[in-house]
Amino acid sequence: MATSQDQPGRRSRPRPQGAPAAGGNEPAPTPGPAEKQTRLHLLALNPTDSVTHGFLPAAAALGLAVTLLTDQPDAHRSAYAKGASLPETDVVGCDVRDFREVISRIGRLGRPGAVFTNSDHLQVQAALAADYFGLPGKDWKAAHRAKDKAQLRRSLAAAGADTVRSAELGPYDDPAGPEILGLPFPCVLKPREGVASEDVVLVGDPGELAARCRGIRARRPGAALVVEEYLDGPLHTLETLGDGHVLHTLGTFRTGLSPLPYFVEERLTLLPGPPRPHAADALRQLRALGVGFGACHTEYVAQGDRARIVEVNYRAIGDQCDLALADALGIPLFAYILRTHLGERLPGHLGGRADGRARVEYVCADRGGTLTRAPSASDTERDGVRLVYRPLRGTGEAHPLHRTNRDYLGVIRATGTDEGRIGRAVEEFLAAQRWEITP
Repeated sequence: MATSQDQPGRRSRPRPQGAPAAGGNEPAPTPGPAEKQTRLHLLALNPTDSVTHGFLPAAAALGLAVTLLTDQPDAHRSAYAKGASLPETDVVGCDVRDFREVISRIGRLGRPGAVFTNSDHLQVQAALAADYFGLPGKDWKAAHRAKDKAQLRRSLAAAGADTVRSAELGPYDDPAGPEILGLPFPCVLKPREGVASEDVVLVGDPGELAARCRGIRARRPGAALVVEEYLDGPLHTLETLGDGHVLHTLGTFRTGLSPLPYFVEERLTLLPGPPRPHAADALRQLRALGVGFGACHTEYVAQGDRARIVEVNYRAIGDQCDLALADALGIPLFAYILRTHLGERLPGHLGGRADGRARVEYVCADRGGTLTRAPSASDTERDGVRLVYRPLRGTGEAHPLHRTNRDYLGVIRATGTDEGRIGRAVEEFLAAQRWEITP
């Protein structure tokens, strides 16, 4: 499944002392000790499955010492208390949203071997810190272009890569002002730097736009918003991994969304075979943005052979899709990602299997209330399908309906080589289980 392309124009940075080199034509490495004294500084906000079950075990397999900088240290210490496969992790409190505090804290702790984050919110901070200490990392300007959805649109249009009609609304801008003139309805309203489809909504007319803006501003005081044309068509993702020299395409998912006007992801299915023609167009646009180092998760609407980019998340795909992708491809995905930040070149071929299939299904709350019944975590393997279920909300917890991924009650990830068997396994699991919410 994985394919690669040459990636031009990377600023050379020194490889950290003790980190082994990986030549571009070498076979896929097996995660093993990199250097016992190499220390990874990992930036995080809240604990995530990607870090807990992906990057920290990969760091352990690579023999890395880990310092985790976070503004939620107690939550992380609790999450890692029983992680037998995790490396010894020093959890350090830090205002990780402020790059100056990150650099200051790292300076006090001693020179790192790598600075890394998988958080949407912290890519610029990690990139600036890595650059400050002369370490491999992402271009902070490219990270900013990806994070700021208004700047993303301006950058793609300026490069001649694609033009999506859009307007940026500052915290006090009038949603009926001249910036909105000429935009077609229906259009999409979203926070400029939002994630997880939170407060992303399709609006049908100027009156609804004004009302939705008032609601979002009440929940997010001071937030800037983006209004843009609605891109109609099937939604896909493109998963890439680069080292600044070569850019690998890991695969593409087809995404199933909730009914409009909301955009909650309910199902992702890994597509078989080589990337579709529109994936090449998405890669062209990523190059225009300067994206090509480490992991990147891009969402786009397929319109013929064109890829109309919805957003670029300059990190690995989340919500356990990264775990499913690693299983389906049969590669040490998280270790590969960390190796790029250690200054290693990726091999020309990652060794991923071409027949791997995956489906990730989210069980979503359909109303607010208290979860009173739900299945426990399980792992099964039958008829060539590995099915993993993990609860994302505990029984007894009460929540309103958010219309985001905070409505997820649990996640099913199924992997194998036969898409039909995978689909049947998921449907049988859903039919056999019950989730009950009491108002």
